[in-house]
Amino acid sequence: MGNTSKKLAAKCTLLTKEEQKYVAATFRAASKNSERIREDDLIVSGKVDAVSLEKFWGPQIDPRLAQYLTNFLFGSGQQKSPTVDFNRFAELYVYNVRGTVEERMMVTYNCLGMDYNEDVELPYQLLKEYCESIASTYIKIVKSSSGPRARTWLEKGFRAAASHVQALGEAAAASLGGDPDAAQHHCTAAQLSKWLQTNILLKQLAELVYINLYGINKRAGDESPAPLPPTAPSLLPIADGLEAMPDYPAFTDLSHIVWINSHLPQKHQHRWRFLFSSHIHGESFSTLAGRIQEQGASILIIEDTNGYIFGGYAPVSWAFGPNFTGNDESFLFTCVPRMRVYPATNYNDHYQYMNHYTKTLPNGLLMGGQFHFGGIWLNAEPFGEGSSAESCSTYRGYKRLSKEPSFRLRSLEVWGVGDKPLVDKDDEERDASVLDTNPEAKAILDMAGRTRHSEGIREEPPL
Repeated sequence: MGNTSKKLAAKCTLLTKEEQKYVAATFRAASKNSERIREDDLIVSGKVDAVSLEKFWGPQIDPRLAQYLTNFLFGSGQQKSPTVDFNRFAELYVYNVRGTVEERMMVTYNCLGMDYNEDVELPYQLLKEYCESIASTYIKIVKSSSGPRARTWLEKGFRAAASHVQALGEAAAASLGGDPDAAQHHCTAAQLSKWLQTNILLKQLAELVYINLYGINKRAGDESPAPLPPTAPSLLPIADGLEAMPDYPAFTDLSHIVWINSHLPQKHQHRWRFLFSSHIHGESFSTLAGRIQEQGASILIIEDTNGYIFGGYAPVSWAFGPNFTGNDESFLFTCVPRMRVYPATNYNDHYQYMNHYTKTLPNGLLMGGQFHFGGIWLNAEPFGEGSSAESCSTYRGYKRLSKEPSFRLRSLEVWGVGDKPLVDKDDEERDASVLDTNPEAKAILDMAGRTRHSEGIREEPPL
């Protein structure tokens, strides 16, 4: 880095020493070693000398975001300046990556062509388009990546359709109000402040976008943008288990993967492990159950014959039994026609249930609600039939997931999330009793109020 970059970096105390190297180099390339950048040199594709800027600030940036960045950097209307200095250029990065709520509010107002003023309301439609432009730029960056993480998803047929990318941005904006499906027209400064504090998805998308735009992500072999320490999790997980499948029947979009993954506990965001596909493993409940047991936390994704895509996050391993399992990390979600998420209410603990070949208990898989009236209910026999109830007290804000109360499966897949748990089978077998392997008999005794004398009497493990 030349003396010009060092002098520029020294002028901005907002940046760390490591960041100064990257940001100053980017500024130097765009400004042609001067102390100011012209608008055409930074935004317009084909007019940038540096390869890095041509790559990041040219075709990969959504045209709407390019306009918003122009508004922030150069101003708008009569106040517009033909050039921008290094400090303003650095502020755009810093405020988006680790700015305070007030700084992020100022960025939002300025990007939308307004001065930050607590008395000025923002048009909701404009805010929604702002979110869509950030989501679109993020997906463009991912699609153009040469790293293995994005390549695996794309090469296996996972799409990045414009309509789904737009829906991802809409979902980020919809959390502004109490009811994401209620009509919204304007946004007050107080609403914007609360929204920016709680909207984790938008914050992560913006961080990853600006880290890329400023060239601060270049870790060898990994296209997933991450700031200099501390690192942030990528919104796109590693895909394990698809290597041997040249023609994977993908029915979800990269935007759906990002949407679901952003709501998982951070410990499970880095990796998705392919477990089951109805197109690959056949329409068999026994096969489904056999492939998802003892796999730890998992994601169930369903497409019905009406084209609706929805599912649920199961935070513990699936297992046959008469009782509900899981915990309040569980949630349900939709991807099509809209992206919505329904977290646990803690009203009840009906998160996960699975049974098969029992005469006295329902045979199938359930998430939320009551037997046969769940948020998601999949019949064991005949396989392929399911239902989604009109209401479900297990999940907050819940609305029916499928188009019709009863549906038929078009596609079903299950992914383990995070690292596969270690299971010591010897310990499991040693600790099992006869009733553990016969949940129906155990349930009958429970309902009859009979004492199970073998309960709690187990062979001591060897020393």
